[in-house]
Amino acid sequence: MNFRGVIEVLVRNGFQLARQKGSHRIYKGVVGGQMRLVVVSAHRESDDVKPGTLASIVRQSGLPKRLFRLGS
Repeated sequence: MNFRGVIEVLVRNGFQLARQKGSHRIYKGVVGGQMRLVVVSAHRESDDVKPGTLASIVRQSGLPKRLFRLGS
């Protein structure tokens, strides 16, 4: 999955871009009644997300891992 796909999943699930500094974008959303901040550091949106980075984004978002699978 590339960064563009990750951002699409976040936006589809109610996250909005809160702020940006350089390549670090901070998305804000509410999941399960709790405010969540997710940091996405994408220099290019077409770059593939490394597995550890994707796991961190999933943890920060509080969304189910299945939403971030390829083809979703």
